[in-house]
Amino acid sequence: MKKVERFAYFLYSFAIWDIFYYVFLKCLLNWPESLLTWDVLFLIPVTWVGPVIAPIITSFTMIALAIILVKKSNQNQSFKMSFTDIFLLVLGSLVTILAFIQDYVSFLMSNYELSEWSLFSNEAIFERSANYILTDFNWALFVFAELILITPILMVYKRKIKLVE
Repeated sequence: MKKVERFAYFLYSFAIWDIFYYVFLKCLLNWPESLLTWDVLFLIPVTWVGPVIAPIITSFTMIALAIILVKKSNQNQSFKMSFTDIFLLVLGSLVTILAFIQDYVSFLMSNYELSEWSLFSNEAIFERSANYILTDFNWALFVFAELILITPILMVYKRKIKLVE
């Protein structure tokens, strides 16, 4: 199996897991109340927060990329993603992360001095940050990230590949 296929199967597996994580939470705990319910996604290196629908949208984007990569890889044994494809995927991923951490980082910046930002050793920040409540999700930044991510997906999809005989 080629690297691009392993990457695609990883993306697919992670995306399916992420979607069904919320499905099972809904079935077992009747949570989230809606797709716009706030959720804490990760805590490292800072808190990632957003509405439940955002990681689900990201998961569907990953599924689309995975399917297209496997299809193209099966069509041509020498298929590889271009530098531009990889660059846009990394850029889109970083912008997505920024959308998820922006509100929390803004909270830290408005409530703490830069000298207090020793996040891994300052218990006061952890204690005060325990009361953090998401106030805003930057939908414009998230949509921009999705557009960046969709661009290489469409580029790979439309790329002409000679069929293996």
